[in-house]
Amino acid sequence: MAASLRRAQFDLQVFDVRTEVAQAFVAEGGQAASSLSSLGASCDVIVSVVVNAAQTDAVLFGPEGDGSGCAGSMRPGSVFVMCSTVDPNWSMQLESRLAELGILYVDAPISGGAAKAAAGEITMMTAAKPEAYVACESVLQAMAGKVYKLGQSAGAGSKVKIINQLLAGVHIAAAAEAMALGLREGVNANDLYEVITHSAGNSWMFENRMAHVLAADYTPLSAVDIFVKDLGLVLDLARSSKFPLPLSSTAHQMFMQASTAGFAREDDSAVIKIFPGIELPQAAAQ
Repeated sequence: MAASLRRAQFDLQVFDVRTEVAQAFVAEGGQAASSLSSLGASCDVIVSVVVNAAQTDAVLFGPEGDGSGCAGSMRPGSVFVMCSTVDPNWSMQLESRLAELGILYVDAPISGGAAKAAAGEITMMTAAKPEAYVACESVLQAMAGKVYKLGQSAGAGSKVKIINQLLAGVHIAAAAEAMALGLREGVNANDLYEVITHSAGNSWMFENRMAHVLAADYTPLSAVDIFVKDLGLVLDLARSSKFPLPLSSTAHQMFMQASTAGFAREDDSAVIKIFPGIELPQAAAQ
């Protein structure tokens, strides 16, 4: 996403707790801020891309709420763009909290993965006050292929993202179950993949994630624990209105099982490893 902004000629700085990542960006011609506080003082728009609400809070207010984040140094009228998947109610509360500091807020969770982020083609599900959009419209457009404006206050973007994650998580779990059944029944995994990806049972997640299984490559592009978190948010949202989500509940339990079995940091396709009595494809010999 930072590379997309740089291509669009924005005066850009990055900050990452992994200093080697920030320095790699510098080596390619970018700039790195020395601290979150200095980032806040020098930027009109800050785009936060971290895992969850706790990390977003640390970006803004410091890891211990000690004021070492960027919020304390951001100028009134500057914009904070929040791209994580979070509880919509938390996002709404954050908008109010930042408004007290004179900071505009965009509820802007994203979808598309690393490849689309690098190409500036992610989808952004946004909700913000009109003045926040005015202040950062060009920034959003530079990072995304699609910017959906879903409401004039925070929460709507996060709700749509959570529903997207419901489908993504259930689709991955279903894809893993289908491939596991095929393996159990002695179907050639490559043949099954070829047929399904050209048939009505296909899904984007089957096509993408089962390719990881065939390659025996569980390098985490999106980890098992991401869906432990995200499907947990789905269920929390539904629980507040007593809305039943039987498929989401089952998928969540599958990811929980994979996590506790030791696959928490592996690619989310590793949820297939919970199925007993199957022999998974092995990596080709080098």
